[in-house]
Order: sequence, then C-alpha cells, then structure tokens
Amino acid sequence: MLGKDKKGGSTDSATISTLLGRDTVIEGTLTFKETIRIDGHISGKLISPEGTVIVGENAVLDADIQVGVAVIRGKINGRVEASKRIEIYAPAQVNGDIHAPTLSIDSGVFFNGNCKMQTPPAKPIKGYDKAEKEPPIKEAPNPKAVKNL
Repeated sequence: MLGKDKKGGSTDSATISTLLGRDTVIEGTLTFKETIRIDGHISGKLISPEGTVIVGENAVLDADIQVGVAVIRGKINGRVEASKRIEIYAPAQVNGDIHAPTLSIDSGVFFNGNCKMQTPPAKPIKGYDKAEKEPPIKEAPNPKAVKNL
C-alpha cells in the first residue's frame, strides 16, 4: 500500500522494478511482471495479471489496464481491472470503468465511470457435500393411505 514516509516522500511495500519517466511516450501494449511506475504518457494497453502499476501525478494513460494492483495518482482514460485491489489518490482523474475486489478512493479524486466490486468465489469447505446437507425431499402423504386410529 502506498503511504508516506517520515520525510514526506512516498513509499511502497513493493520495490519498483521499472520507471517510465515524464518524457516517456509509449503506444501499444506494455506487459510486465513486477512493479512499474509510470510518469509519462501511454496509449494502448497495460497487462500484468500479478504485477503492480503505480501511476504518478504527471502520468496520462489513454489505456485499458489489467493488473494485480493499481495505485493511481495521475490521469487515466480507459478501463482499469485489478485482480487484487485499486487505490486511487488525489489528484487522480479516472474516466472509465473500474473493477476490483477491493477499492479505495481518496477524497478529491475525479471519477467518471462505473465501478464493479466482486469478491473472489468462496472456496468449498472440505468434506462438505451439498447433497448431504440438504434435507431429503419428503413426499406428501397420500390422504387415502392414512388410517385414523
């Protein structure tokens, strides 16, 4: 999770493996595996099923994003999907749909789109058999077969 260290700078629990600076311009599909920080402009797609993308305050992404974790402080025009979580901090601007099981949106963020939060499917409990737990279906007794005693 992105936070502030004692000197006022940003810290992140993951080590940034790639940095794309302010003057970087990329058109196309960018794939990566670990953590990437983007401060430039990207048009296209960002894909990393387990990776983390950090979008800096000066970044502009006209892209669809599919990552494990998205930490957003810049401007995004496009869909953002994260398998773990999305964190959006001011002064971010997000124009597009977002989808993640966990979501955090800071005060002061501009968000225009739809949000879908879906929890991962529950894991079945070992030894639990749905057929065993449901009561057996009982047939209604035949009124003619019932004897009055």
